[in-house]
Amino acid sequence: MAVHDQLGWWQAEAGPLRPLPALAGHKTADVAVVGGGYTGLWTAWFTKQLEPDADVVLVEADVCGWGPSGRNGGFVNQLWLSLPAMRERFGDAAAIALARASGEAVEGVGHWCASNDVDAWFRPGGYLQVSTTEVHDQITAGVIAACRELGEPEACVPLSAEQVAERCASPLFRGGALYRDAATVHPARLARGLRERLLERGVRIFERSPAEGVNASAGGVELTTPAGSVRAGSAILAAGSWLAGLRQLRRRMTVTSSHMVVTEPVPDVLEEIGWTGGECITDSRVLLHYFRTTRDGRIAFGWGGGPVVPGTRLGRRVDVNPGLASQVGEHLRRFFPQLEGRRLEHAWGGPIDVSPIHLPMIAEMPGGRAWAAFGYTGNGVGPSHLVGRSLAGLALGHRDEHTSLPLVDPPSVRVPPEPFRYVGGTIIRSAMLRMETAHEAGLEPGPVASFVAGIPKRIGIHVGR
Repeated sequence: MAVHDQLGWWQAEAGPLRPLPALAGHKTADVAVVGGGYTGLWTAWFTKQLEPDADVVLVEADVCGWGPSGRNGGFVNQLWLSLPAMRERFGDAAAIALARASGEAVEGVGHWCASNDVDAWFRPGGYLQVSTTEVHDQITAGVIAACRELGEPEACVPLSAEQVAERCASPLFRGGALYRDAATVHPARLARGLRERLLERGVRIFERSPAEGVNASAGGVELTTPAGSVRAGSAILAAGSWLAGLRQLRRRMTVTSSHMVVTEPVPDVLEEIGWTGGECITDSRVLLHYFRTTRDGRIAFGWGGGPVVPGTRLGRRVDVNPGLASQVGEHLRRFFPQLEGRRLEHAWGGPIDVSPIHLPMIAEMPGGRAWAAFGYTGNGVGPSHLVGRSLAGLALGHRDEHTSLPLVDPPSVRVPPEPFRYVGGTIIRSAMLRMETAHEAGLEPGPVASFVAGIPKRIGIHVGR
């Protein structure tokens, strides 16, 4: 029987972690950061890089890295796969600048791990996007063409079915594309490494300290928690899906969920299927499957097809859902029937903050002294490094190429208010599942499912890559 809990296998592998003391009493700081996931941790890091004498306080509702940052798939990915959509939304110059910066962020994560002696299992292997149905065979064509047109043909390279099989053989795989700028990482070890190095550099981190309010005050902002407060010159809100509870942001994101399983060590299976190059892989569905190998020869496999979360009720079923975990295990064995009889050791899940433009966003909050970052839509490990650098510049009042990236206050797209967001999102998710199931069976989806699945696009919401 697989262990099924809230924190997941990555945290179990990394071992116990003692929480830091909670915030008590009144503090002052130059920059206050809310959230101890990757975005908040990178923001604190780059703030100290830009201004070593800056006084930084970070508050985390639980323990740094115990949320989605410490239990995701560990794909250190880029934004090249969104290049066609970025061109349409931002124009060629801004799109290519953002894509290149996201590729540099992947390299930046690896360089940080090496230079700071953090063994986060960083392994550059590229990202392989595969087709599993005829409908998906040409899904990467637009990215390949955009990369060529903008002078980066090596960023996304088409692969035949035979070339895909040389990297990883599955009876479901057809052709695909290889994205150069990608790696894998142990997500919990990366978060813990950031936490430790920030403490060494004088960042004050308070855990088990949920933010209850962030309000403008004379010359800055005041952050309050159950037992204390912080008055700072500026604040960064980096609490992921929990930001959907803020009135100013609740129409700017949707919260869904994703679930993962991990196998026992299966190095013999990896050798059999030729998956030894460290590639992180996804299929091309909207509700995609994502999978990678681990240093000790396991397969970690996830599915982004979890239910829409009503309002901001990020309850236990978002993290622990036995029925959904069982489905994910069945999907894994469809991809790799060689795993029949091999043990699944752990299952877990977590919330995903979904952006209506399918890209992370930075929003300036009322009063101009606070910024919020959200909307990674399942691709946050690499982009959070980039976003953290932008947030640090904004918090310190620096204006440079990072603070002028088009992710900063992009044109707003609104999602419907509740309860329409939850009800409508649930109906649309069901239609997408029916469509994708039909495609996998080689059938035409019904007209009703096709119509309903197309609603987001018709109202300006970007779904899929």
